[in-house]
This record gives sequence, structure tokens and C-alpha cells, in this order.
Amino acid sequence: MPHRKARTADIEQRLLIDAIYHRYHYDFRGYAQASLKRRLNTALIQFGCDTLSQLQDRVLHDPAVFPALLEYLTVQVSEMFRDPGYYQSLRREVVPLLRTYPSLKIWVAGCSAGEEVYSLAILLQEEGLLDRSLIYATDINTQALRSAEAGVFDQARVPLFTENHARSGARSSLSDYYTARYGRVVFDKALRERMVFSDHSLATDSVFAEMHFVSCRNVLIYFDRELQNRALGLFREALCHRGFLGLGSKESLRFSAHSDAFEDFVLEDRIYRKRAGL
Repeated sequence: MPHRKARTADIEQRLLIDAIYHRYHYDFRGYAQASLKRRLNTALIQFGCDTLSQLQDRVLHDPAVFPALLEYLTVQVSEMFRDPGYYQSLRREVVPLLRTYPSLKIWVAGCSAGEEVYSLAILLQEEGLLDRSLIYATDINTQALRSAEAGVFDQARVPLFTENHARSGARSSLSDYYTARYGRVVFDKALRERMVFSDHSLATDSVFAEMHFVSCRNVLIYFDRELQNRALGLFREALCHRGFLGLGSKESLRFSAHSDAFEDFVLEDRIYRKRAGL
């Protein structure tokens, strides 16, 4: 009986994900199913539904439900200068080569609420490159994009952000880049002027510009192998000759269909470089 119940839940999950795709054109079919299952089980409680079929009915017939459900389906957990060693390696190994370009285009794919975008903008400012850079920040969650564009974060998170920033090889104080008021911090407009925020799905959309550096950290771990390969194919296509790709600490190119298109650049920090001619 428990086995039959689990199989029914799996069928309901597939039907719900298909319904979301056909109704709202958000494609979660290539996401890791175990991770989706955990998030949907949490959503069931919050929406007061006993089954995914009940949730599907609400998603299809109540337009207000899907935007709220999207908050559960997309992962919005990050921090500024997460994994400081990654940013140290960007400063030491990648930035000297980025300096050779007259202008820079950078893509942060799956930018969530913007922590990584602001981290990169501050790093580029500290390295004297922000004024010739344009950072494209994309995500499928439009509410997260609005939060990212606002550049407002809870002040309680700032001590961790500050510690990470210092450990990243900072050349200034993080407090130089924000104003604190009413329990929140607002990052400088000058940083946001070098950012372009846009909704983009790695599951369904195509490349939109040529990039010198793509950073997609802690996103691929939520995809199945086929969708990982699709996303990495987009990054390969987007990167200019000898461009750079940064992934999360638990992600790798090793078993992907595009591993031959990249060489290890700083392997311990998951930074790769596109091979010549590819």
C-alpha cells in the first residue's frame, strides 16, 4: 500500500510539472525530481492541500497560486561572496586576463535575489573594471529578480556578507557600498547601473549575447543530467574565444557532454576556460 501511494504521488508530481509547463511555460521537467519532491511537499503544507492533484487544480484555476508556488520551486538561498576562495581565485587568476578586454560582458545565470551579482559588481569595482563591465543577471523567478534589482537585504545578514568579503581578498570595506536604515541595507545605485536584470530559463531559452565570463553557481545541482548538458551548452555558446565559466563547489564539468570544450583553469574553485577554437 505505501508503495502504491508513493507511485501515485510520483504520477501526480509529473502531471503537476507538465501542467505548469503547458499553462505558464515554466519548464521544471528537467529538474532533479527528488529535490522537487521535497519542495512540493513543503508547498502542500503551506497551501493547505492534501495531494498534488489538489494543488494542480488550484494552480490551473487560480492565477494567484502559481507565483506563490514558484517561490517553492526555485531555490533562493545564497549569500554575498559565498565560498570566498572562489572570489580570491577570480581576483588572482581571472581578473588579470579580463583586464585585456576594452569592455566586458558577464552573465550571472540563476541570480536568485542578487547576492552573487552584487558580489561580482563590488569585486569588479575594487579591481577597477566595473566602469567597463555590463553584468547580465537572469533568473526564472521574476519576484526574485525584482528583489535583486532593488539591492535591499536584511541587515542581520550583513556580518556574514562582511566576513566573506574580507576573506575574498577585499580591497575596501563592504560598508563602502551600502547604506543602512530601518534594519535593512541598500546597495549603491552606482553598482546597479552596471547590471541588466532579465527573466531567462536555462531549460527553454537561448543565448542572448556574447560573454567574457559566465557564473552559474549552485544551480546545476538541481538539474538532471540532460538539463545540465543543455545549460552548459548555452554557456559554451555564449562564451567568447577563451572565455571563463564559474560553477558551484559541488558542480563539475567532468561527466558532461561539453567537458571537452573546456579546460580546467582553477579546478579547486570550479573555474574553467573555453578551449581555443570551440
